Amino acid sequence: MIRSFGRRAAALSVLLVSLASMALVNVVPVNVARADVILPSVFSDHMVLQRQVSIPVWGWADPGEQVTVTLGDQQATATAGADGKWAVTLGGCAGGGPLVLVAKGNNTVQVENVLVGEVWLCSGQSNMAMSVSRSADFAAEQTAADYPQIRMFTVNRATAETPQDQCQGTWQVCTPETVGGFSATAYFFGRELHQQLQVPIGLINSSWGGTPVQAWTALAAQEALPELRPMLDSWDQQIANYNAETATTRYEKQLAAWQDQAKQAKQSGKESPRRPQAPVDPRQSPHRPASLYNGMIEPLAPFALRGAIWYQGESNAGGSAAGLYGLQLRTMIANWRQRWGQGEFPFLWVQLPNFRAAQQAPVETSGWVIVQEQMRKTLAVPNTGMAITIDVGEADDIHPKNKQDVGKRLALWALGTTYGKQLVHSGPLSQSMSVQDGKIAVRFEHVGEGLKTIGEVVKGFAIAGEDRQFVFAEARIAGPDTVVVSSPDVARPVAVRYAWAANPDANLFNSAGLPASPFRTDDWETP
Repeated sequence: MIRSFGRRAAALSVLLVSLASMALVNVVPVNVARADVILPSVFSDHMVLQRQVSIPVWGWADPGEQVTVTLGDQQATATAGADGKWAVTLGGCAGGGPLVLVAKGNNTVQVENVLVGEVWLCSGQSNMAMSVSRSADFAAEQTAADYPQIRMFTVNRATAETPQDQCQGTWQVCTPETVGGFSATAYFFGRELHQQLQVPIGLINSSWGGTPVQAWTALAAQEALPELRPMLDSWDQQIANYNAETATTRYEKQLAAWQDQAKQAKQSGKESPRRPQAPVDPRQSPHRPASLYNGMIEPLAPFALRGAIWYQGESNAGGSAAGLYGLQLRTMIANWRQRWGQGEFPFLWVQLPNFRAAQQAPVETSGWVIVQEQMRKTLAVPNTGMAITIDVGEADDIHPKNKQDVGKRLALWALGTTYGKQLVHSGPLSQSMSVQDGKIAVRFEHVGEGLKTIGEVVKGFAIAGEDRQFVFAEARIAGPDTVVVSSPDVARPVAVRYAWAANPDANLFNSAGLPASPFRTDDWETP
């Protein structure tokens, strides 16, 4: 356990006993407690530190107080500034442990059972937050989850109007008793890394269901973009117009009406309508731009990381805003990288999976598909990667239970790029197209030993001429990396799309069994 001891602790104990004997009330010794050396909650028992890089350690103490940090045979000293903050940087460590991290000033803070290995920040909305206990085959996964070198720090959910320097959370060692509460995507990602690299794995889970990308990005980074000004102005207007008393009165009326409706529904044997939600001050909304960055990301920086994984996009897939997702994702990546100051650290995300009704028309444009496309295009940002998941979703559940393949595919990107393993780390990505003799040939990268299909007929391709009217295409694999598409109804094709629907009927894979990403060769605004 974390131990904090010293003369202030003893003095505080004496003071509290004295106050109690005098029957004083409403006295909180805040200033006395604040004088102790304090570490952020992410520096706590069972933590994992990033190997082979400089390790920042920071905290708070009395202004002018000297603080010495020790880890193994390393030691560094800093003096707390006028604001009480101090920081040191330790040199890189090889993987291993356990070690003890000690911060000593007027008191001593001791962090025990510290491992050194690979640390990844894991963020997003509900599909990142979704626990192992809710994923497929939980009973078997729970029984097998004896991995004491895999640890997860789960950040408590919190919004903030301004950037914070502290968050709350705890590190958990992976055991059959604890794994059920772990983020499933993060756990299966970390497990694959641990099994392949044989080093400790630290996973920092900072996620919140139903939240948009703009909530996870610093406000200054978004204010610099004119494309996002309407969205920011809308939030400013909501805040200006909000009246807590009016909102409460409206809610009470809605609640009373709902209670009557629910009673009537019960008497008639019908399903009760949804209960109205209590009003939330927009200043405290987890949807507000930067609110989760301020409360759940900023406090973690600059904790040393290898990289980040991201599973989000569902909340940005509605309406015309979907077309901004690529800009928003690029902005967030740049924002986090700049804040951490670790250069272009790896940033990997999950492309939205198949969802909703099965495809019927040749192409079915929706915000869901546009966000998938925006994610694919963001691969142009250096040192990024994408797990393609259009084969593991569920039509009637936005929270598909197969998180094993999701985590493993994220890990393949990391293993094949960050860690230099020789393996196929992505599903096929369209690379180029050419038109000849009324047919379009599409070349792919990341094919492994060659493209293949599940089933004999290649499905998922649509083709169009200058009239922009898409029809289902006949497709065949022509060589290890090429698919040729055509249609007797389109004599002069100019564009091709693949898997262009929220739940596409598509079956192109590579030799490693990874699916091809949806794509289009046109930029038409029409469906």
